[in-house]
Amino acid sequence: MTRYVTLNVLNGGIDPDDPHEHRRHGQILTLAQLDPPPDFLGVQEATGWHRDGWRRLHQLANVLDMVALHPVTSHVGDGQNHTALLYRPSAAELLSYTPGVAVGAFHHGLLRGTFDIGGRNMMVLVTHLNPFDGGARLAEVKRLTDYAGAFPNTPDRAVLLMDGNMPSDDDPEPDWETDSPAHLHARYRLVNEDGSFGPMDRRAMGALKAAGWTDPQDHLAIQREATVGHWYPNEPTPLHLDHILTAGPITPRAYWTIDTPQDRLNSDHLAAVLDTD
Repeated sequence: MTRYVTLNVLNGGIDPDDPHEHRRHGQILTLAQLDPPPDFLGVQEATGWHRDGWRRLHQLANVLDMVALHPVTSHVGDGQNHTALLYRPSAAELLSYTPGVAVGAFHHGLLRGTFDIGGRNMMVLVTHLNPFDGGARLAEVKRLTDYAGAFPNTPDRAVLLMDGNMPSDDDPEPDWETDSPAHLHARYRLVNEDGSFGPMDRRAMGALKAAGWTDPQDHLAIQREATVGHWYPNEPTPLHLDHILTAGPITPRAYWTIDTPQDRLNSDHLAAVLDTD
């Protein structure tokens, strides 16, 4: 079995009024308590982790007995926001790694690693898609559809870990009058030619699945717990914005969201976990 985890830690798990970084340490504890532990871990919003020689990233890796690969820094912003990939060397051998794929094409960035897992090659990708613009997200996933099928000299299997800022197909349409303020609607809804809002923008996930990426929820015929909706009082709608998708001959065994009262205090996103054969 191989275990994949993805988690947006919200501003590095660091709060200005908390010198002890309780949120970040709570996130580490959650990941350390997983049994079995993660073999691959994608981290979004590792904000500020570059300080002190990436001390926080290496602390996480050391606690989990993982190796931290060099993160990619967000294409926009002040250079503080990073996305990271960690892997367990006892479970996989790193064959190649690119810390910044199609630089400038992604709002935050894309990491790509190729690994040998039990004698078979696997590609693992980690990204954090645009949170503000559905059209921009659609443009980003057009850079991800290629990985849903094999090219010469590339693995025929891939796993994508992401804060996609896009809903699952089975996420219900929110009540836009009560569940989200109008000034945030452009993030998640289609924008008509006259500037009015339409239904939830589901194009990005649709393009990924049409290209060959698979949502394990569909394979397992389950709906896991939502990953957002617990943090902001003005955005209470439970949605699946964090995903682990697969491509190629991969069999999901279990797929769930780590949803505990403590984890709801650690970040505005909850971790997603996927176990595969």
